[in-house]
This record gives sequence, structure tokens and C-alpha cells, in this order.
Amino acid sequence: MDSITRRLTKPGSPLAPFRYPAFRTIWLAMVVSSLGTMIQSVGAQWMMTDLTQSHSMVALVQASTLLPIMVLGVPAGAIADNFDRRRVMLASQGFMLVASTLLAILAWHGEIGPGLLVLLTLAVGAGTALNAPAWQASVRAQVGPVDLPQAISLNTIAFNLARSVGPALGGLLISLWSVSIAFTVNAASYLVMIVALARWHPPRREPSKRGRIFVSIGQGISFCANSPPLRRVLLRGLVFGLFGGAGQALMAVTARDLLGGDEIDFGLMLGAFGIGSIMTALFVSSVRKRLGSEIVVSAASFALGVSLIMLAEARSLPFAIVACFLAGGGWVGALNSLNVAMQLRSPDVILGRCLSIYQAVTFGAVALGAYGWGWVSDWQSLPFALYAAAAGLFASMLLRFVVPMPRRDEGRVDLDADGKAGEVPMR
Repeated sequence: MDSITRRLTKPGSPLAPFRYPAFRTIWLAMVVSSLGTMIQSVGAQWMMTDLTQSHSMVALVQASTLLPIMVLGVPAGAIADNFDRRRVMLASQGFMLVASTLLAILAWHGEIGPGLLVLLTLAVGAGTALNAPAWQASVRAQVGPVDLPQAISLNTIAFNLARSVGPALGGLLISLWSVSIAFTVNAASYLVMIVALARWHPPRREPSKRGRIFVSIGQGISFCANSPPLRRVLLRGLVFGLFGGAGQALMAVTARDLLGGDEIDFGLMLGAFGIGSIMTALFVSSVRKRLGSEIVVSAASFALGVSLIMLAEARSLPFAIVACFLAGGGWVGALNSLNVAMQLRSPDVILGRCLSIYQAVTFGAVALGAYGWGWVSDWQSLPFALYAAAAGLFASMLLRFVVPMPRRDEGRVDLDADGKAGEVPMR
């Protein structure tokens, strides 16, 4: 058993990051926190289906959790680079705890309407936007440089492990009690991450010299704008997010209107999405090493497009579950490859800003697309919106001839023995 464990955790292996105690602790806390997030997501989306028949309003629930990333993500990246990243994460987790607790209290008292539900999910999204760049940039402080890609994949697995279990659990909790229990569980889950971060004491990192926040933001934007590889990654993320988020945005109304299902059916569909995500995250790094990121992103876009067509044709729960499983694989295959490409080509001194720009572009596109596809669904029909989004994903595969993903060593930033990237001069 010990020899098997050593092989599984040797440097560069898929489970190697678990050799680091800090990574193990934060990873487990992230599983719990992500589980709470998914349970709340099911509760919020299903509550909106009870409050309104509008597809665009239901889609707006997902958009409201992502829109703050587009608006606040880039300033959050500058904050992550100019301040202690651990303290930034603690502050953002505390803010989300307060917002989720308020949502739970109001829900238990029956005081939630469509507008207030969107407003409070926006508040939780604002905390996520502040947390994300600091969290992603802190991975380098948790593992060695050779294990960084594997750590990114394991973090993806953590989120999608929660995505596979959380929705089904959320649907069960809602059916047994009420939507309010979902919000309560999520509020409690933030406490686990807060405790893990409070106990983590990483080596002191010298943040970039503090200056005006807009100057720091400008430096990050300037570097990304003048780096051809990063420009291409950002454009691919923009296009993928715009079309790829349609399935998740419209999944609740698909369960309600096309399948005639309830919150349990919706939870099972989201669970299948999570299982597909996990299975893909386990091997996507090795596939990318053999075939390159371009093939992975193109194949993922194709798979996600096929899944949207299947959802449009779904009239039974088993068929919809298969579609969601395929969608989860396509979603993670593309986003994992885009994230790794961004991480490996961003210097540590502005890593938070580069990642925040990526988050703002990609998930801002998901947020805008989510509301847009909801509007299209109200304007025409739900199947029409899913078919149109699938067509966009298929067309996006042609971008490989115009803005291809960076080649293996193109623009790559080398890390030293401490996992830090050298400062790359602005062009």
C-alpha cells in the first residue's frame, strides 16, 4: 500500500499535490464550501422557477452569481497582487458568510421575492469575485512548481466533486424541508473554509509595490494585451463562455418545461454534469500533454455543443442525464485547459491580475450569455435557444485557424525552485 501511495503521489503524478499539508487541508475545505455553494445554487434556481415563469429570470439567477466577476474581477486581481492573498480570501469568505446568512434568514421568514433573490445572489457573487484571483494565485504557495498543473486539475475536481453530489443532495433537502435549508447549509459551509485559511500560514510573499489601484490594473491589462499567447487565450475563453454557459443557465427550465420534472430531477441533472466534470478532470492533463491544448479545447467545444442538442431533444430524465454528463466533460475540458494556459504564461508579480482578467472575460461572457440565452428562450423557444448555442460552439472550433491556443512552450513563464515566476518586463 505504501509503495502504491508513493507512486500515486510522486512529483508530477496526478495526486502529487496531496503531499503538501496546506494543499490537502484547503482542498478538503474547498470541497465542503463548494458543496454548500452547489446546494444553494439548486435552491436559488428552483426558488425562481416557483416565483416566475420567465426563462430569462431563471437564467438571471446563474448570471447574477457570475456578473460580479466581470465587474469586480479585475480590481480583485490587483488587490490579490497588492495585499496578502490569505487575508483577502478570509475577508471575502467572511463577506459571503454574511450574505448567505441573510439570504437564509429572509427565506425562512418567507420574505424573498424575485428581485431580492437576484440581489442577494449578486452579493454572494461579489464575494466570489473578490476571492477567486487570490485563491487561484495562492496555489503556487501551496505546492511545488512541478505539481502546479496537477494542483489546478485537483482544484477543478474538488469543485466538480461537489457539483456531482451537491445538486442531488440539494434537491433532496429541498423536497424534504424547504428551499431555506439549502441557504442555511451554504452559510455554514463557509465556516469550514474560514477555519482552514485561519490555520494556514504560508511563507511571507513580497507583494508588488503598492500604488494606485488603477495603475496596478493598467499594468495587468497592458501585459495581457501585449502578450500574443494570452490575448488568444482570453479570446477563446470569451467565445467559449458566451455559448457554453447556455446549458447550465437553462437546465432548471429544461427540467421543469421539457421533462415536467421537479427539484430532484433538476438535482440529478446537475449531479450528472458534475460526474462528467470529475471524470474529465482526472485525465485532461495527460491528454493535453499528448495532444496539445488546441485539440482539447476544440473537442470539448464539440462535446458541449452535442450535449446542448441532446438537451433540446430531451423528453425523458435518463436521456437528459446523459446529455448533462457529456456537458460536464466538455465544460471542464475547455476551462481547465484555458486556466492552465493562463497560469503558465503569467509572471507571479502580476499573477492575480492576469487570472482576474481571465476570470472577468470568461465568466463575464458566461453571465451575459446566460441572461441572453434566457431571453432568446422567452422570445422563441427553449429548444431554439439550445440549438443556437450549440451552433455557436461548433462555429467556435474554426477559431483554431485564426486565434489558436498557445503552443506548448509559447510565452511560458518558467518557475524557480520556490515556485515563483520571474518578473517579465512589460512590453
